[in-house]
Amino acid sequence: MGSLGINIPSGIVVVISLIIGLAMVLVFGYTSDQKAIHIAKDRLKAHLLALRLFQDQIRVVLLAYVRIVLATGRYFRLAFKPLLFVIVPITFLIVEVDRYLGSVPLSTGETFLIKARIDNPDLLNQASLQLPDGLASTAPPVHEPAENTISWRLIAERTGEYAVNVQVADQVFSKRVVVGSGVQRLSPVRVRGKCWERFLVSAEPALPANQSVEVIDVQYPSREIAFAGMEWNWIWLFFVLSMTAGFLFKSILGIEI
Repeated sequence: MGSLGINIPSGIVVVISLIIGLAMVLVFGYTSDQKAIHIAKDRLKAHLLALRLFQDQIRVVLLAYVRIVLATGRYFRLAFKPLLFVIVPITFLIVEVDRYLGSVPLSTGETFLIKARIDNPDLLNQASLQLPDGLASTAPPVHEPAENTISWRLIAERTGEYAVNVQVADQVFSKRVVVGSGVQRLSPVRVRGKCWERFLVSAEPALPANQSVEVIDVQYPSREIAFAGMEWNWIWLFFVLSMTAGFLFKSILGIEI
């Protein structure tokens, strides 16, 4: 670990941030009207300067405020199209990387909860959990009828990838559970829902439609990444580093943003 607190997760974020920072600047440069953006920014600077120079002249100040609003609107209109080219792929990237860096696998000896939501409250008392070797129950299940959920407290006895089965009447639904360390692809929930919803929150196949279980949730610990003497959520660190890299690259390449 170096002076900046670089480890594997933070190293991944640094590399991704540099690549995305450069890609954002290049995409913005090729998809935007650079000349028009330059003119819009110059006009905005001129109106801001007028506020400072003529701050004792109410009419000039009010007119400058109006022009600032109009110039800002023109700038955002020019920047909107290139931002669309950048935002959409970055959203997909963040969702996928979060499955690796958003949470950490369960540790050996750690207790955790598995929770299932069942759409039919009459079936809540029929729900049971089938555990593989390596996971064990530490307490009786807890029913929450108001939320149609049932929770089990388990302990991870040894490292591995496990399939835990939730059985409701004659229906069986599996959920992947990972016990280990390092950077692994995790899915805290398995859901029954629309494709876009599953894409955002789950990395597992959908639960069967028109059956009793809506959601199975495993409570993985959140990952905190050490960087520059601080603990970060990886998304905050990514935004800070990618924005910093973007401004650095745009100065080097002479691209107006």
